[in-house]
Amino acid sequence: MKRKAMVMALGVAFSVAASGVLAKDDDANLEKLGAFKRTDTQTGKRVPQGGQYAENLKKVLQRIKLPDGFKIELFAIVPDARQMSVSRNKGTVFVGTRKTTFWAVTDRDMDNVADTVDEFSPSVKFDVPAGSCYSPDGFLFVAERNRVMMFPAAEYFMESPDTVAIPIVKQGQLIPPEEESYNHSARACAIGPDNKLYITLGQPFNVTPPEKVDLYRKWGIGGIVRFNRDGTGREVVLTGMRNSSGLDFNPKDGSLWFTDNQVDGMGDEIPPGELNRVPVEGGHLKLGMWYGFPWYGGGGTRTDEYKKTSIPKELAAKYVKPEVEMVAHAADLGMMFYTGKMFPAKYHNAIFSAQHGSWNAVKPRGARVMVTYLDDKGRAVKTEPFAEGWMNEEGVYLGRPVDVRQYVDGSILVADDKAGAIYRISYQGK
Repeated sequence: MKRKAMVMALGVAFSVAASGVLAKDDDANLEKLGAFKRTDTQTGKRVPQGGQYAENLKKVLQRIKLPDGFKIELFAIVPDARQMSVSRNKGTVFVGTRKTTFWAVTDRDMDNVADTVDEFSPSVKFDVPAGSCYSPDGFLFVAERNRVMMFPAAEYFMESPDTVAIPIVKQGQLIPPEEESYNHSARACAIGPDNKLYITLGQPFNVTPPEKVDLYRKWGIGGIVRFNRDGTGREVVLTGMRNSSGLDFNPKDGSLWFTDNQVDGMGDEIPPGELNRVPVEGGHLKLGMWYGFPWYGGGGTRTDEYKKTSIPKELAAKYVKPEVEMVAHAADLGMMFYTGKMFPAKYHNAIFSAQHGSWNAVKPRGARVMVTYLDDKGRAVKTEPFAEGWMNEEGVYLGRPVDVRQYVDGSILVADDKAGAIYRISYQGK
């Protein structure tokens, strides 16, 4: 099979009938939940903590290299852990997955180790609830494959199988249903300084075919969209993104940063992964910028499919180069700005980001947490490894970091979907 045909076969999007079935089955429960009525759903799953599995994970953590003064520990066993968000009062960590379960992870005695990991809101039938974000006033948002849920009082109701649940973007309205796919459907979300909800929408192909480009730009597929918190006022923030699983706002200037995973099948060392920046102009994000895809496969590398095709002038005029070019195929996913007080001053307002690791590179890479430092003007000046060692001498992944999030005490949490765990990194030095 020719390389191009193989890549298209790997990246082709198929409609997913299962999500429609989930939505149909969900309607009755959501109607009851919105009216504060019970659904008689049974209490959800609880994940056992401790035991031999926990001990094995702790042995892996002994391999992790950190800067002097830092320590990494097991925080919780959380199957398939993806994007995290931390609640404001209980310190509960809400954790998404690429399956059908959404978790509530709680350190009940506040000893920095989770005591319970419970299925959150089992009365809701989730479909790839990977994206999790939490507003300053206590609203939880979950971005699914093709729906966005809001839980206005998640902390209050988390002990019950029933919780107030509102689909602010109903099933089939985040993207056209015919564009639903099994590929690149794990969303990430964040609450902006404008109090709006921002969501990444990865496009499902390795390289988007020409006949899909205009449709995807219209919907913001292969980009970032934003909504008012009630789901109204949809806007396309940017396009030219392949598949992002991480975004956050610089608290100092309000700029939006996001990671992006780049084109496969071009070789181990190209194209680079990306950390991108959306600038602020006149106190507001500069909307409508273009970040290169599918003409660029990552950085300045042109894709084979589009290298003989001229870039439209309207896009070329809005092109933004990556702020940081990462190691090719390290799979840069979740990211966050550090605003805590625990870490030394050099890390204040730095970006921590997770490299998941390549699925197909001949020479494995990634499986680590990176840190990117900014200058006084809010531009990236240096990127280096912060935590690494989740890959053994044979190149086998012992863990695959997928997200990073600041915990209530200023430590950071690292989600690992390979091990099904969350780790806590704290600073013990002076």
